[in-house]
Amino acid sequence: MFSRWLQRQWFQRRLTPALWLLLPLLLPVNLLFIAISGWRRRTVKPVHLPVPVVVVGNITVGGAGKTPLTLWLAQQLVARGWQPGIVSRGYGAAGLAARPVRADSLAQEVGDEPLLLVRHSALPVWVGRDRAAVGAALLAAHPAVDVLLCDDGLQHVRLARDVELAVFDRRGMGNGWRLPLGPLRESPARLAAVDAVIGNDFPTQQLPGTTPGFAMRLLPGVFYRLDDASIRCNADALRGKSLHALAGIGDPSRFFRTLQALGLDFVAHPFPDHHAYQADDLAFSDGSVLLMTEKDAVKCAALTTREAWVLPVEAELSPALIDLIVEKLRGRQVA
Repeated sequence: MFSRWLQRQWFQRRLTPALWLLLPLLLPVNLLFIAISGWRRRTVKPVHLPVPVVVVGNITVGGAGKTPLTLWLAQQLVARGWQPGIVSRGYGAAGLAARPVRADSLAQEVGDEPLLLVRHSALPVWVGRDRAAVGAALLAAHPAVDVLLCDDGLQHVRLARDVELAVFDRRGMGNGWRLPLGPLRESPARLAAVDAVIGNDFPTQQLPGTTPGFAMRLLPGVFYRLDDASIRCNADALRGKSLHALAGIGDPSRFFRTLQALGLDFVAHPFPDHHAYQADDLAFSDGSVLLMTEKDAVKCAALTTREAWVLPVEAELSPALIDLIVEKLRGRQVA
């Protein structure tokens, strides 16, 4: 698939020979993308909501661990007496209007990540294209909410924010070029304006600037059955079985490395981020067992009857990050 090939080119340390060959074709698009991005940032008037807003995002394409970080932030804020709500675009969701996400919503209607967020947090989660309008709708429906978390909204300049967090995984900034020659949605100089950078298995010291950096680890939990989450098992119970592992996340190799660290031997099946699974993607001729991420599981439950196990992960970060965020939130005048 061309998009997967292109991302492999992007996340090299420098421009690859293939991208040099495509330079005459892609450079005009690159310059147009930069011009449009700059024009939007200069001309779009941000909408200020009556509660503080924390935006979790990244300046590169693809997932880097934003959703686990958002869940961690929500849990930490609740523990400190806040009442968060969560807004998201809902990648791949049907429709554009603001609407709530419920635990029994379909992933194709609200997006895979918002579904995970509402199931794990039990907090109000709303999705829609215009994050400012989504936030306003959530607050109207849940007036007790006193802080909003925006999952993947760093480039959504229409939503005014009080705290910005930029997340990176081990792929870093790739070749350092802006789209479509590289993975960057914004210039590295953008990091000087965020409040903190988060390194998901990535040393933030490698990033330019002096913005505070925090390390994040994604810790694997206990496997649960795709068809019955009450049934659990550890990795020992899966060793020696014929295993097929599927991952449709920003960096599928991250999931495969986790399984290898658990001592499992499997056949890896990487898919594009937010992949819309079909039954054929899960159909194998042998009597193998499937392993998948939670992000994939919310889209696969009705697609197979074979034995399948889901591996949840949980973010681990220094409490100093939430201390920094709470300090900034308390300094914001709430309407």
